[in-house]
Amino acid sequence: MAIIDTQRPSGLVYRIPVLGWFARDLARDFHGNIYYFLVILLTLLVLAVKTWGLVALTMVGVTATPLMFVVLMLITVGK
Repeated sequence: MAIIDTQRPSGLVYRIPVLGWFARDLARDFHGNIYYFLVILLTLLVLAVKTWGLVALTMVGVTATPLMFVVLMLITVGK
């Protein structure tokens, strides 16, 4: 008789319907599903630009700004 892993990831992100599915898949097999997840994000970006135009692309740039600041800080520190 096989032992079934009944431990489910707990947290708020795992309870959100669509994001929870992606989060559980990435938690279970990160290297196998990361490219699938990146393709989904790229598709969502293309659909957002098609629907709302340049505003959607600008919002992605605005939200990526803090991430770029962190990357520049890490480069400056030498990590």
